[in-house]
Amino acid sequence: MGRKHRVEIRELDRPEIEQILARNHLGRIAFSFRDRVDIEPISYVYADGWIYGRTSEGEKLSVIGRNWWVAFEVDEVDGPFDWRSAVAHGGFYRVEPLASPQERESWERSVAMLRTVLPETFTPEDPVPFRNVVFRIRVEHVHGRAATSGAPSARRGAGPG
Repeated sequence: MGRKHRVEIRELDRPEIEQILARNHLGRIAFSFRDRVDIEPISYVYADGWIYGRTSEGEKLSVIGRNWWVAFEVDEVDGPFDWRSAVAHGGFYRVEPLASPQERESWERSVAMLRTVLPETFTPEDPVPFRNVVFRIRVEHVHGRAATSGAPSARRGAGPG
C-alpha cells in the first residue's frame, strides 16, 4: 500500500498571488447585475497591479458597464489536492485608442502588454481581430488559497520563488 499524505490548505500572501497572476495567461472574469452573476474565460497579462485583456463587444460589456466592479480568478492545478487559486477584485476600465493623451498612453501600454503573450495583437496577422475591445482591471483586493497533499510530484509551482 502507498503512503497516505495529509492535505494542507493555507492562505496565500500577496506576493504569491501576484506570482500566480503573472505566470498564467488564462483566467475567468466574474461580473454581476442585479440577481445574476456570470463568469467567462479571458486571456490576459498581469503587470504592476493591472490585469490587461481584450474581448469583443457584447452582453458582458453591457453588464459590466452597469457595475464595473469585477472579480478575476486564476487556478493552477497539479492534482485534486494540489492546487493554487488566486482571486483579484477591482474596477474594470475600458481602454480607448483615440482619446486624451493620458488614455492614449494607457492604450499603448495595454497593447504592449498584450503583445508579450500574442505578438500579432492588432496586426494583420492577429488570429482574433474581432476581439477589438481592450480593457484593464485595477487589482484592488486579492485573496488566494493553496492545497498541498505532500505527495512528492505535487510541489511544482507551490510557494514563493
